[in-house]
Amino acid sequence: MRMRTLDRRVHLLLDGPRYRKVAGEAERRGVSVAEVIREAIDRIPTDVDVRRRAVAEILAAGPMSVPRDPRDVRRELDEARELGR
Repeated sequence: MRMRTLDRRVHLLLDGPRYRKVAGEAERRGVSVAEVIREAIDRIPTDVDVRRRAVAEILAAGPMSVPRDPRDVRRELDEARELGR
């Protein structure tokens, strides 16, 4: 990983179990607790990552039947959205 300039300080309070979990992982890997937290933050996907994943899933989807009338497509999308709530 490329070394970045660290220029923001964050004060973070953790309960005992969370701290022990992070500290144990840091010890296991031989890094600081702060490094474990920074790496966890780096794993949060960006909007671009989410969009790329969605496009990849769409492109990987198999063939499917599509209604001829665009209103039917809209209706199916609306129904799918309602089911997802």
